[in-house]
Amino acid sequence: MAMKASDKKRLKRADIELTLLGMGTAPLGGLYAPVPLADARAALQAAWDAGIRHFDAAPMYGLGRSEHLVGELLREADRDSFCLSTKVGRLMSFDRPGRTLPPEPPKNEFDSGWHNGLPFREVFDYSYDAILRSYDDSCQRTGLGRLDVLFVHDIGRVTHGELHDHHWAALTKGGGFKALQELKAAGLIAGFGLGVNEWQVIRDAMGEADLDICLLAGRYTLLDGDAAETFLPLALKRDVDLVIGGVFNSGILASSSGRKKFNYVDAPAEVLARVERLEAVCRDFGVALPAAAIQYPLRHPAVTNVVIGAKTAAQVQQNVAWFEQPIPEALWERLESDGQIPALG
Repeated sequence: MAMKASDKKRLKRADIELTLLGMGTAPLGGLYAPVPLADARAALQAAWDAGIRHFDAAPMYGLGRSEHLVGELLREADRDSFCLSTKVGRLMSFDRPGRTLPPEPPKNEFDSGWHNGLPFREVFDYSYDAILRSYDDSCQRTGLGRLDVLFVHDIGRVTHGELHDHHWAALTKGGGFKALQELKAAGLIAGFGLGVNEWQVIRDAMGEADLDICLLAGRYTLLDGDAAETFLPLALKRDVDLVIGGVFNSGILASSSGRKKFNYVDAPAEVLARVERLEAVCRDFGVALPAAAIQYPLRHPAVTNVVIGAKTAAQVQQNVAWFEQPIPEALWERLESDGQIPALG
């Protein structure tokens, strides 16, 4: 039976529902290229019109721009009719007389910069006070009286390198998780978790706090099954809902876009060859490869929804069409038998 973007699923440990397809707002911050205001507004409206009621933002996206944009749409709606997730771990700041900011953090391999972001600088801080301030700042930018889900953004060794232990200590011993627990206990958020590209750090965080829901980008896709063997079963066992982002692995699985990026860099030859094999199987079943890429994560019972970014209304509508395209089970069986995707245990 075909899925609908507007279909909803209730979280196991947080009293909210998410639509199976969510709208990611990183592109609206000017990821890879500027996004005109009219296009950004039209993209968000198209998502709403398609029945999408989960919107995912972050202070990082456009250095505040995406939260302003999504808030403009959502604050005019019934507050109980949607779910907004955003992130903590980066504070937005700026130079001014009498204050000297710390050196700008080095760019990691997953950070492409923003082409029409706001004039702020990100400062990493995962401590108790910073988490509470980040919550307040996001409420101000969105114009909403409460937020639904907070993801601890980009904690992990890939992002922070030698500074990881420092930031991890702030999140754990420094009270970052405590702040999130207090926000949930006060009813100011429904749940919290991590929003990362590294599943290993979610596993580690499960030993530090009772996580409700986590966003994992790029690690459970048609091209990257790194999380499938041990992490997804663990999340399922611990009742931690998973949102999967980055299902196109930076564009390589969205063939109509013509982009040959894989995990933010130019795709190597072996990845291009794997994409050709995937496309051949999809073609045999009359299924668009991007449709298979969007729907694939939801086959696993640990996954609650998929978040897709878009810059225009047309891209949103295309994503919805791919999400709702019927896919025969025989296609998945072929990919499993060919060893192109892991079999569901």
